[in-house]
Amino acid sequence: MCGVFGIFNHPEAANLAYLGLHALQHRGQESAGVVSNDRGMLHAVRDMGYVADVFTSDRLAQLTGRLAVGHVRYTTAGGSLPKNIQPLTVEYRHGSVAVAHNGNIVNADELRTELEADGSIFYTNSDTEVILQLMARSGERDWVDNLFAALGRLRGAYSLVMTAGERLVAARDPHGFRPLILGRVRGDHPSAHHGKHAWVVASETCAFDLIGAEKVRDIEPGEILVIEGDGLRSSRLKPEPKRFCVFEHVYFARPDSVLDDIAVYAARVAMGRALARECPVDADVVIPVPDSGVVAAMGYAKQADIAFEMGLIRNHYVGRTFIEPKESIRHFGVKLKLNAVPELLRGRRVVVVDDSIVRGTTSRKIVKMIRQAGATEVHVRISSPPVSGPCHYGIDTPTRAELIASSYSIEETARFIEADSLGYLTPEGLLAAVGEHGDDNYCSACFTGNYPVPLQTTARRQLRLIEV
Repeated sequence: MCGVFGIFNHPEAANLAYLGLHALQHRGQESAGVVSNDRGMLHAVRDMGYVADVFTSDRLAQLTGRLAVGHVRYTTAGGSLPKNIQPLTVEYRHGSVAVAHNGNIVNADELRTELEADGSIFYTNSDTEVILQLMARSGERDWVDNLFAALGRLRGAYSLVMTAGERLVAARDPHGFRPLILGRVRGDHPSAHHGKHAWVVASETCAFDLIGAEKVRDIEPGEILVIEGDGLRSSRLKPEPKRFCVFEHVYFARPDSVLDDIAVYAARVAMGRALARECPVDADVVIPVPDSGVVAAMGYAKQADIAFEMGLIRNHYVGRTFIEPKESIRHFGVKLKLNAVPELLRGRRVVVVDDSIVRGTTSRKIVKMIRQAGATEVHVRISSPPVSGPCHYGIDTPTRAELIASSYSIEETARFIEADSLGYLTPEGLLAAVGEHGDDNYCSACFTGNYPVPLQTTARRQLRLIEV
């Protein structure tokens, strides 16, 4: 999972890209980068770490120009290495090009093998570089036409922002797996320049809110949108059935974002309400696993008419690395992030709401923590169906064998995590919560096993998720 951002025609383009990445930090914490475009000359700042650690005022001052693209990364394809930090930049016959990518190209290995056999040399092991190599092989006169030809060969998920010359380009795969949204800073806004609009593209609308931009519309699945001095022009790839990732609404997006015209906050409240109807239990208090379970837990508590409390407190200042005691503190990783509040839990029957269970090890530790705080019963409720299959479209999940729901029944999982009961939201309840009465517009393959784009047999990757 990654976050992308692009801005066109703003005198502080790099500064606004930096702020936009701040708002998208939840989508990737391994690395961050911004590339600015000053009349065709590209300037880059990229590094491992959080946005606030990568960028300083001196570094941002190097990023001149009225156009910029940015990226925050969490590895799904390619290693967590400095050479894979995006936006990627290359020298190209049509000028320097920078690209930022969210998603996962499932036939990347197949295409890479083909390109290497034909003489291509790759610098990174990221699937994003395949796009640039395909563009270089295209014989079109314009780099946007080369991009169109390259995207026609890709299978899987991609939401892209790119720049070259003095243009900003946004592109979304024909299924629309990952979000990509167009916004603008109006010409009458205090930060606008000479009364002209500044155009913005981002993974989520929360990035617009921070910089004073307004949402215009979602980039359509299969759309390639070119933003240049004389306006916007759009072209389309071959249409495919829309398959937006429903897990964006469950977990990945920030609750203050609006995706595909659906408010994420409202959708999560609806998930919690549906979960209470489908999996009721006699209890004294509802608590969330923060932060991902908070909004759904509020919906559950409202529907069940049970008190809502923040019985688990999250430490928001946990870094990416820490020194862990070997044996002195049990469950150290979970305790570092979460701590129970005994005054709220002691002697009470507790419903704890989370967005999902992956391997089950974290849920087991959380249940133990709540019991140690004095709860008499612990009932776990999950605001999505059981995750029984890996994602191939840009989410870093374990292999099927590592997913507890692929091998254990709900009752067996409840025993493993040592909960008094366990309940999941049904697929029907989830789709109804996002305003859908069928699965025609959503990808829910991690729940159902119905993959819209099969993973190429030659491109199978060992995906990972570190759960602590």
